[in-house]
Amino acid sequence: MIKVDLHTHSIASPDGGLTLKHYQQAIKSKQLDVIAITDHNRIDFAIDAKKQMPSSIIIGEEIVTTRGEIIGLYLKEAIPAGLTPEKAIQAIKRQNGIVYIPHPFETIRKGLSPAILDKLVDDVDIIEIRNGRAFFQNMSKQAVAWMQVNGKVGAASSDAHGSKGLGHTYTQLSAIPAKATLVTLLSSGIVIAGRPSVPALIYPKMNRLLKKVKSHGVSK
Repeated sequence: MIKVDLHTHSIASPDGGLTLKHYQQAIKSKQLDVIAITDHNRIDFAIDAKKQMPSSIIIGEEIVTTRGEIIGLYLKEAIPAGLTPEKAIQAIKRQNGIVYIPHPFETIRKGLSPAILDKLVDDVDIIEIRNGRAFFQNMSKQAVAWMQVNGKVGAASSDAHGSKGLGHTYTQLSAIPAKATLVTLLSSGIVIAGRPSVPALIYPKMNRLLKKVKSHGVSK
């Protein structure tokens, strides 16, 4: 089985801490087979990583829209923050990308609300039904119900912001996915979801703090 994680954050994200070596080690050790790098509002790190590991990296982006976050997968160009959800999805589709909804219904982490998601239903390709950092506000049951009612496919992803967040929550697929096959493969995917560790939960705040301290040190 192929282990696929469709939601991770590198050091290019303000709160991310995964380096190229972390991604390489995860692939080399067979912890994961395919990883989407979905930094906040940028794809430059993902592009560079794919050059190093062309068969193992999916270029993605977690876009901050006016009503919540949306991930585009298999992108070629970055999509700016601040668009409406509809405009962000249009930008993804113009690149023939895949629309992935991260941590739906959550209010802590800018998930799309049920009302907004219902309006976008025709353009949603994948909904995240298990998030590796969902602990204080776990909406997995609601996400699964929405997926089933609307005939969509779901994925489990780590939302990792550091190395200890990788390899615990992912989806097992029967083959290595490509843009044309990912959604179909997910229809028979197997969800693997572990309990989030303390480091996995605190990485974003810790990474922001460390970057802030480092930037102040450089400025002096």
